[in-house]
Amino acid sequence: MTALDPLAGRASAALLSTATRWLAWLELEQRASPHTLAAYRRDLGFFLGFLADYRGGPQDLADLAALETRDFRAWLSARAADGKAKASTARALAVVRNFFAWLRREEILENPRLALVRTPRLPQAVPKALATDEAQELLAAAGEDERAPWIVARDTAVLTLLYGAGLRIGEALGLTRGEAPGPGQDSLVVLGKGRKSRVVPLLPVVGAAIRAYLALCPYDVGSEGALFLGARGGPLSPRIVQQRMSDLRRALGLPESATPHALRHSFATHLLGSGGDLRSIQELLGHASLSTTQRYTAVDAARLIAAYRAAHPRAR
Repeated sequence: MTALDPLAGRASAALLSTATRWLAWLELEQRASPHTLAAYRRDLGFFLGFLADYRGGPQDLADLAALETRDFRAWLSARAADGKAKASTARALAVVRNFFAWLRREEILENPRLALVRTPRLPQAVPKALATDEAQELLAAAGEDERAPWIVARDTAVLTLLYGAGLRIGEALGLTRGEAPGPGQDSLVVLGKGRKSRVVPLLPVVGAAIRAYLALCPYDVGSEGALFLGARGGPLSPRIVQQRMSDLRRALGLPESATPHALRHSFATHLLGSGGDLRSIQELLGHASLSTTQRYTAVDAARLIAAYRAAHPRAR
């Protein structure tokens, strides 16, 4: 059963079957993650549901082929009227484009009018990083807690890994016990977006934090089990890490932007500020496009301007 099933009766069985084939292609051929597949299912489902309401009945493949530019624009307008964020709408439009492109490659149908629809213009988001001293203070505070020592060590290890290696939270929590770094190990193989692996350098302090956690962890889950575990021995949930960051944020008076992902932003920003080059940082972060990594130059420029204004005699 898929997330498209609730639309049965609003889209034909043939259309739903075709959409399911597309999702299977995304999973098997494009190696889309479960999170990505869930988002694609949801976005395509909303699109098909809108068409059923807008055009007065269940839609079929022939209906998709006959869609006019104004129909696609009506869908985008409806999303705007519902208060959907531009970034969310841009992603939904990308999902629909992907579906129609697949339909064309499979020679199922073709609709060239979708190409005439413009993607909503998005403001350039600037990653929000912690200052160096804030990051250091946060990691120190993570180790000062009255909970079970192994849980304190676990949270410290996770946060140190996010900041010290620039991992996404899903990448860190996806590591297995067998992938835990041993003494003297100076790199780590990480499975990132699109199930693409990359090698990241491992600072001694990161490896030491992970080994300190493992020495205290009361559960033996074997080499294939999750590296980071919850209180009951199951894989650690991202929500637990997010909650721990929230607690530390309040305790230290840090901004709301101080999330687990902000530690990854901080890793990249601090590397760039210390002379790291964009290409190397791109590889370490696992970005497919250099333009994504280039956002950090804006962060570093803002930091330099703030320092200039605080220090220059004529700025006072």
